[in-house]
Amino acid sequence: MAVKKVSAESGKAEVEAYLARVPEPARATLEKMRAMIRAAAPQEATEAISYKMPSFQYKGALVGYAAFKNHCSFFPMSASLIDTLEEEVKGYRTSKGTLQFPLDTPLPAALVKKMVKARVAENERKKSI
Repeated sequence: MAVKKVSAESGKAEVEAYLARVPEPARATLEKMRAMIRAAAPQEATEAISYKMPSFQYKGALVGYAAFKNHCSFFPMSASLIDTLEEEVKGYRTSKGTLQFPLDTPLPAALVKKMVKARVAENERKKSI
């Protein structure tokens, strides 16, 4: 199956279309998450829909986020990162590669920044090998 190449602008438009379909309060929560991720990610990072959810791409998949019926989720695209940050994420429901949080409350900005920066470093290490 071929991977669809998406331009940065069309990826951003697809993410905005996804967010427009999300009911409140989850939409506002995801918009805050998007802004936090954008602030922590490198300037070259692009947005796309990946696995039917908004994501950021930087030297590969960086992170994703999505709304569900009873929660929102942050996907650091690295199960080991959630294990590494066990102490910081102990107040949230986790599963392999997913950090769940309330529909009306985004994750703390410091935690999002830490996770995004860690993923950037992981992707840069992978690309340098």
